[in-house]
Amino acid sequence: MQVILAKPRGFCAGVERAIQIVEQALEKFGAPIYVRHEIVHNKYVVDNLRNKGVIFVDEISQIPTGSTTIFSAHGVSQKVEEDAKERGLYSIDATCPLVTKVHKEAQRSEDDGRQIILIGHNGHPEVEGTSGRVKNEVILVESLSDVENITVANENKLAYVTQTTLSVDDTKLIISALKRRFPSIIGPDLKDICYATQNRQNAVRKLAQMADLILVIGASNSSNSNRLRDLAKEIGTTSYLISSPEEIEPDWLKNVNTIGITAGASAPEILIDNSIDYLKSLYNDIKVSTMDGIEENVKFKLPIELC
Repeated sequence: MQVILAKPRGFCAGVERAIQIVEQALEKFGAPIYVRHEIVHNKYVVDNLRNKGVIFVDEISQIPTGSTTIFSAHGVSQKVEEDAKERGLYSIDATCPLVTKVHKEAQRSEDDGRQIILIGHNGHPEVEGTSGRVKNEVILVESLSDVENITVANENKLAYVTQTTLSVDDTKLIISALKRRFPSIIGPDLKDICYATQNRQNAVRKLAQMADLILVIGASNSSNSNRLRDLAKEIGTTSYLISSPEEIEPDWLKNVNTIGITAGASAPEILIDNSIDYLKSLYNDIKVSTMDGIEENVKFKLPIELC
């Protein structure tokens, strides 16, 4: 049995930074540390931090006055920040810098009098955060059909931004459709879209041509993990999204000679190691290799509160 690991896979720089922020806050301020929403979309990571004294909450109102609070990597609305100040919370922002960049792009465009179109998934924390960073209601576009159905105030004063966990390939058709319908619309260059999402999707496309089966390790509520599974299926390779090796069904492996393994941007490497160990418990002749791929060296600075 051959096992081929995708490269790159797993944690991106924004996720690494967010987790490091929580761990350093624990060291500096002590438990409990409160985090609004999951710091990243991964149960293993969240449970590990919870065991160290982190308390995850849904709303700022659940946090005791004066407590140390961290905003998740997905970003929060302006109102959440203001509510935290009103409650006297000591807040540390773990928003991914690439998400913060989207917030600023949306704000600049709105200050220029433009209506904001946001390409993303309804209900995703990042979409909620970005929507809450501008004064007026954004127009959410999730699909090509949405482009034809939206109503705008002035087609000559529009700007678009995108959810960072969508890749260039996920958004380019929608962006093209927006530009056809609204020739004056402006937006960021495609190269500004999250590098990690695109890199992992490119890797899984390559992996799908090498493997009989692909296991994508990630949470069911992780947008980028679900997309990795879907991409492999679109190419014609059987693919499953799992949150842990316990979810691997032995029947999946029948008549399979080569297994590809990748992981979403919020999944730690230990889950990949555990999955390989599980496969080794089933087969004595497992050979593990890593495909050629991009070496990611991006690092983001920590907030000043922890420096």
